[in-house]
Amino acid sequence: MKNFKVNDGHPWYKEPWPWLLMLGPCVVVIAGLCTAWIAVKSDDGLVTGDYYKKGLNMNQTLLSSAQAQKSGLRAGIRLSVDGLSVRLQTSDSAFVLPKNIVATISHPTRAGLDQTFILQRSGDRYLSESLHLPLAGHWLVLLEDEKKTWRLLGNIILPAQGETLIGWTQPQQARDVLE
Repeated sequence: MKNFKVNDGHPWYKEPWPWLLMLGPCVVVIAGLCTAWIAVKSDDGLVTGDYYKKGLNMNQTLLSSAQAQKSGLRAGIRLSVDGLSVRLQTSDSAFVLPKNIVATISHPTRAGLDQTFILQRSGDRYLSESLHLPLAGHWLVLLEDEKKTWRLLGNIILPAQGETLIGWTQPQQARDVLE
């Protein structure tokens, strides 16, 4: 058998072909490590830590929403850089507006941006001044009384012009109030 000389006496690491062949697997390993780092460092915020407990409380949540609908409760929300203003109305004359309400403003995909406020009644509105939201984006607004006997849930897209209405049960009611 004849001995073949592969190179001209150069060590293997001075040849371009081994480096070219190793480049692909090295890029894949580096991309995998970057992906793993991103997965560990970023929290998607879509799953809560107490999902089982929240699932058990689902009936109470549904009852709270039904109570708000039964009372004909609706809210006009103004959300701006300056603060949060909520105007509650009801079609039930026996319903007593609470002194305070709890407002939770949450981003659908970024749990780190969620905020909860206790809004105090001032005349016909509930006000909060410590609001720190970006100017643009889609937000979920949850309004509840402190005892959690009723709840209203709605969407607001910023920047919003004027007041966003949530809780209307019939479109005709909304037109009557706006006219």
